[in-house]
Amino acid sequence: RFNMSLKYHSISLRFSTNCILEPRRKYKDRLYSINEVGVAGVKHIKDGDFSEVIEQAQSCKGFPRTIDPAEYLTVGFNHRAVLPLAGKVIDAVQNGHISRIFLIGGCDGSQFDRNYFTELAEELPDDTLILTLGCAKNRFIHSKKLLGQTLANGMPRILDMGQCNDSYSAIVVATELAKALDCTVNDLPLSLCLSHLEQKAAAVLLTLLQMGVKNIRLGPSLPAYITPNVLDVLVQNYNIMPTGDVQGDIKMMMEGN
Repeated sequence: RFNMSLKYHSISLRFSTNCILEPRRKYKDRLYSINEVGVAGVKHIKDGDFSEVIEQAQSCKGFPRTIDPAEYLTVGFNHRAVLPLAGKVIDAVQNGHISRIFLIGGCDGSQFDRNYFTELAEELPDDTLILTLGCAKNRFIHSKKLLGQTLANGMPRILDMGQCNDSYSAIVVATELAKALDCTVNDLPLSLCLSHLEQKAAAVLLTLLQMGVKNIRLGPSLPAYITPNVLDVLVQNYNIMPTGDVQGDIKMMMEGN
């Protein structure tokens, strides 16, 4: 989607992540990479010298218009912000104000079946807490149905924990909640539903498996590296499963499956 829309905007961009598709010739000369990121034909910034990027950005026309009125979303709920609320979250779970916690995140893409993650977030019961991170959050954080929703204790219903690189924060929150409740991560009222696309998502998945986390839903299609034999191992040892029917998945996850 971004790859298509960028050709209509006169701006220059610096990429510091490997989430970059082969750029189109229309705007390739306005892209720059840095650090470990590199794309054939795209200029690479060396020694932290951004002068060329700034000079080109100043020469660009920019966006022809802005959204009016401006819309704002509260973000930045990494573990440093969420952990001080751990007691509030635990009390809400024990008092029945939070029926279940859902982590819906990962990568996004243009495939139609990725609407699964939008429908999942929108159809969850109103007393569920949704943690999200990565580009997959854009599937529902702008949803008019979910906009401004809060839980019975006043907490925002959706906590945006950041990008894929902030997955560590979600892991810290889960492990610390487990410690506070004297249980394992698998015993928490927590369901994980991950949107898979590329290598960072693979790293996150492997980290969760190394921690022994089970009952992860992965979609909208299984990664190519999960062969039938690998899938058998993951199902037998971790009960990993593909995303399916939204209503059916919600029923199973609310039951802890």
